[in-house]
Amino acid sequence: MTKMIGPEAEAKLDWIGLTDALAAGHDLPPAEIKDVFLYQGNRTLLNRSAWIAGLGVLVKAATVFPDNPAQGRPMVGGAVNLMSDADGSLSAVLDFGLVTKWKTAGDSLLAARRLARPDSRNILIIGAGTVGASLVQAYGAAFAHASFTIWNRSADGAARFARDHGAQVADDLETAVRAADIICCATMTTEPVLCGAWLQPGQHVDLIGAYRPDMREADDAALRRARIFVDNRSTTMDHIGELRDPLTRGVIGPDDVLADYYDLDRFERKPEDITLFKNGGGAHLDLMTAHYILGQVGVA
Repeated sequence: MTKMIGPEAEAKLDWIGLTDALAAGHDLPPAEIKDVFLYQGNRTLLNRSAWIAGLGVLVKAATVFPDNPAQGRPMVGGAVNLMSDADGSLSAVLDFGLVTKWKTAGDSLLAARRLARPDSRNILIIGAGTVGASLVQAYGAAFAHASFTIWNRSADGAARFARDHGAQVADDLETAVRAADIICCATMTTEPVLCGAWLQPGQHVDLIGAYRPDMREADDAALRRARIFVDNRSTTMDHIGELRDPLTRGVIGPDDVLADYYDLDRFERKPEDITLFKNGGGAHLDLMTAHYILGQVGVA
């Protein structure tokens, strides 16, 4: 019987437990991953598929329509289907928003648990959208004594975020970046908002928003100054502008991407390092997250 998992499952989930499950998932045989992107103007359809031997097959279709919020509709929608690795049957249909929220923030949190200073106290979130809200929950679970600062292009959006999530509003982005221990970018920008000249030794940078070839959140200087890590080389280096653009122009080389999650033991830092993580959010992470969710609700 196909299982239907809705948003009510969230009450049984735990951010630290999820990151441990993501780490364990990378001890399994490497995932086969395939992404198909279709574009119409600023609208995107992402069809993401993953197959991990012994874990299952997942297909996730995501639509991103940036103009929707102005009309009172969600920007992101889609569906998540999980198939059996044994016979190919449909084993579960999971709520798209649930899987996406926990996969996206959990992906970044796993890297931060390895790359950010454990005593990080000041976390800056750039972008007051849905992902930013989930980052407060996720990072708050691992950095219990941290406070959050929000910067957003829209002052009204920043004020709402601060009110809803107990954050402080940053009026000047450069000042906020220089003061932060962890900087999380979760925007829809096509032009970099984070300048490498602002970064300080010991900081950790988490880049989440860019998912298209024409999108970047951090400038060339940030990439040159940082030790670069990704969740998966195959889903970040070829079609996401954050890395594809500087790689194509020779700003950085492939060897400057030091490790992905299949080399998790290489996720390490020295105190003076600036570390930078690109969250590509491949479907294999959705698959691992889906299995974690099923296990937590007792139907795996």
